[in-house]
Amino acid sequence: MPTPPRRYPTPPSREPRPPRARQPAQQPTGRPVKQRRRPRWVTRAATGFSVAVLAAAGIGHGVVSSLDTGIDRVDAFKDMKNRPKAGNGMNVLLVGTDGRDKITDADKQKYRLGGAPCHCTDTIMIVHISEDRDRASVVSLPRDSYAEMPEHVDQNSGDKHKSHPVKMNAAYAEGGPNLTVRTVENMTKVKIDHYLEVDFTSFMKTVDVLGGVEICTARPLKDSYTGLDLAVGTHTLNGGSALQYVRTRHVDGTSDLGRMRRQQRFLAALISKATGSGVLLNPLKFRDVTRTLLSSVRADSGFGTNEMLSLGRAMRGFSPRSSEFTTVPLLSKGVMVPGIGSTLKWDPKKSTKLFDALRADRPLAAHHAKKAIVDVSPQQIRVQVENATGTPGLGKRVDSALRSTGFRTSRDPGNWPGAALKRTVVAYDPRWDRSAKSLATALPGSLMKAVNGQGATLKVFAGQDFKQVRAVRAEDAYQGEFGAMTGDQVVCQR
Repeated sequence: MPTPPRRYPTPPSREPRPPRARQPAQQPTGRPVKQRRRPRWVTRAATGFSVAVLAAAGIGHGVVSSLDTGIDRVDAFKDMKNRPKAGNGMNVLLVGTDGRDKITDADKQKYRLGGAPCHCTDTIMIVHISEDRDRASVVSLPRDSYAEMPEHVDQNSGDKHKSHPVKMNAAYAEGGPNLTVRTVENMTKVKIDHYLEVDFTSFMKTVDVLGGVEICTARPLKDSYTGLDLAVGTHTLNGGSALQYVRTRHVDGTSDLGRMRRQQRFLAALISKATGSGVLLNPLKFRDVTRTLLSSVRADSGFGTNEMLSLGRAMRGFSPRSSEFTTVPLLSKGVMVPGIGSTLKWDPKKSTKLFDALRADRPLAAHHAKKAIVDVSPQQIRVQVENATGTPGLGKRVDSALRSTGFRTSRDPGNWPGAALKRTVVAYDPRWDRSAKSLATALPGSLMKAVNGQGATLKVFAGQDFKQVRAVRAEDAYQGEFGAMTGDQVVCQR
């Protein structure tokens, strides 16, 4: 095999290669053997049978009604005026609260939940259920978002406050669910139909009743604050470790934004587990999961039996691809506000367009083919392509293919004057080894060569073995106009 020019070291005898996709078994005819799938009518029949069993036993509506009466109710919409005009579909404000005062001392110590409960919102999301009940769109609102709080009476002091700027999570501390809904509606101009509040205890128990939730990561996740310690790969998290995962914010420099992305990935995995494990087709299992979830939930009085049945019917047809996740678009820099500190300011044009799409019941995420997960987003990797074969036009073809996958190519490929290479080479400075591995994954079969002092730009010497570029994405790389991605793009791939 010809070797690259002298300035690039000769490859070692054994180089790591990206895993090849498993090829389907071949029949004698040469056609791929299709995996046997359960026909859709079978699933529908099973669903109908479960509903029929519930109805025949006289417990369907009764079970849900009993769950309804066990929910702690809050008046989240009391005396609300001048509300936004209702759009299509249903909007639920999902709020995650501390609630560590309900957790045992042993679990507090095990999962690093020390300290006093803050009685604050740890998570704020708008969950939009489409009018046809075929899609769920989840929009995370950073708790440190700059917000204009409406005029209100402080629930703690009884003092009257005029409209003033705050961080979004301050609304719950000053006025509970009602002021939280008002603040979100004031900022988004999206009418909230229902309010759901979930605490730590409910979250942990629900994950355990489901039998754990599978999460995969392309990088190690270790946080001394929460105790999370996950190696690269796939893990089944129980309730406690799942709580560590969604609370972690000290594994990289993304802080709360990274935590929200992990929360979104976890929700996608939770939907995948619930819809793919027969929970929604098993009346008793569905009852147990729902009872556990609702045991520590607070909701508005309008979220009752009919709404739960409606959502249950909708969820039976759900899959990870039916869900989509995003975070409200932000300006690149935070804003310092006197008296409240550093805040995250929403991008006015993009956020307005996002919430317009919610009101109009339009999908937020483009549906893409599945992509291989890499550690570094292609959008962060600069690449210079060199044609190392002498074949006219190869460099331009490789440059174009890498650029269409997201890599920041120079758009000016060169022709390497050295000996032709049989295999494609990725040359990189050791300081950018993670970027090089991501690039090599997009070029199956390529050789990686460390070149001290090369700098941040990676070089691809396209060899005679080049066939195509594999599509790749990073775990936290957003796609689509609003940075939205569908659930099937973030759950573990098989």
